[in-house]
Amino acid sequence: MKLIYTGKTKNVYAMDNGHYLLKFKDDCTGKDGVFDPGENSIGLTIEGVGDVNLRMSIYFFEKINAAGIPTHYVSADLANTTMEVLPAKVFGKGLEVICRYKAVGSFLRRYRDYVEEGADLPAYVEMTFKNDALGDPLVTKDGLIVLGVMSAEQYDAIKEETQKITAIVAEEMKARGLDLYDIKFEFGYDADGNVMLIDEIASGNMRVYKDGAYIDPMTLSELFFA
Repeated sequence: MKLIYTGKTKNVYAMDNGHYLLKFKDDCTGKDGVFDPGENSIGLTIEGVGDVNLRMSIYFFEKINAAGIPTHYVSADLANTTMEVLPAKVFGKGLEVICRYKAVGSFLRRYRDYVEEGADLPAYVEMTFKNDALGDPLVTKDGLIVLGVMSAEQYDAIKEETQKITAIVAEEMKARGLDLYDIKFEFGYDADGNVMLIDEIASGNMRVYKDGAYIDPMTLSELFFA
């Protein structure tokens, strides 16, 4: 297989069948040795995090596929910490989609003059360009259309699917006595322009709290699969 992309938390390989293979790593985004899903650089390495991220991704991708929401997930190999996925083009040079149930993280930092920490948000969806140098700038629907990154129809589909997927994740967390505050996704599109969920759905991409206290990714994975 040919290595085609080296990412922060995964490497991507081209397979002979036209699909791609994601190899999960133990690196996490953060700063000064502290995990933060909103950070743009690798801040720490946690042994075994790649394995638990893959396990959680498998769990949720299978549920999302069963709900009829398109994803790139095909299969996974836990022994090798890899996931086989369908080919998909990313929007622009990479786009992150965040769904927020509570005002924390970068949302709170931006808008603290208007909102209190932990305030309820109505499955608020925002999108940012993946650009470390610029701090992952926010971009509006109109901006995405004007810049030729996606169509209005694609934006609407991503927003709707993001809210549906977030509801699935939140319900699974709630069943375990956990509260999802926000979660980060990536979407791509197939040869016909149809959007699909790509990348991963792991503890490192979400903020989850229990009784008002933040749960770190490894502890979250342990609680989730307990």
